[in-house]
Amino acid sequence: MSGLCSERVAVVTGAGRGLGRAHALALAAEGAKVVVNDLGVGLDGTGGTAGPAQLVVDEIRARGGQAVAHHGDIATAEGAASLIRTAVETWGRLDTLVNNAGFLRDRMLVNLDEDDWDAVVRVHLKGHFLPLKYAAAHWRAEAKAGRVPAARVVNTSSGAGLLGSVGQGNYSAAKAGIVGLTLVAAAETGRYGVLVNAIAPAARTRMTEATFAETMAAPADGFDAMAPENVSPLVVWLGSAASAGVTGRVFEAEGGRITVMEGWRPGPTADKGGRWSPAEAGETALRLLAEATKPEPVYGG
Repeated sequence: MSGLCSERVAVVTGAGRGLGRAHALALAAEGAKVVVNDLGVGLDGTGGTAGPAQLVVDEIRARGGQAVAHHGDIATAEGAASLIRTAVETWGRLDTLVNNAGFLRDRMLVNLDEDDWDAVVRVHLKGHFLPLKYAAAHWRAEAKAGRVPAARVVNTSSGAGLLGSVGQGNYSAAKAGIVGLTLVAAAETGRYGVLVNAIAPAARTRMTEATFAETMAAPADGFDAMAPENVSPLVVWLGSAASAGVTGRVFEAEGGRITVMEGWRPGPTADKGGRWSPAEAGETALRLLAEATKPEPVYGG
């Protein structure tokens, strides 16, 4: 490996399995010291065991890397604060935060319980906000002390958050919120030496291998396009000092493909210079829609 993250300290949430595990291993392979966070919960967020995080730590150490496990709930203030504190107290610094933790509770909207909405939004959106909040506070203190960091945050959105996904109203809303949070964090924390970006990955994980079984299946031979390890090189680069100048962007990553996603921007417009009547507003809206680019379809639609 090139040592792209040599001497850097990275935190990865939800790193016991799937994409998080792949990111943690890839960061360690490039020289990073890694805090491996995972509650070890089931696919729906229930249960919990320390096993998955410790297994990844053991795997990193067996390959000659450095890692420690963190089993706190990062969607609580105490858990998120202790996550950042673990990195700083163990290695004296924090350079990279990869927010990845999440689970699913899929239902069509009319069948979606309030508890299932709250649980998914909590782990994905609040579970991004709180680690980012405490990491940013640490980096701000460093910058004010004259030690401006080359800090990096990689958030995890989804195609569901960018386009929508039938049966995943809670997940799609949370993942869309992560994009908004990424844009705000990039604007607010740049002055402290922090760059914040997001990825929208597609890979075979516990969350996708059943729902999209045919698409996610590993081939008998050849390139495994849906392997989570395909996404990690971009995460490593975004989490390294080499990504200087890149912030507030969203990248889609799948197989051997990387795409810069372009979000909302003004399209066709009309200005009357005064108040429209409802009929005029409707006629104008239809005319503008006819001139506009058609949106990409919702997943599952």
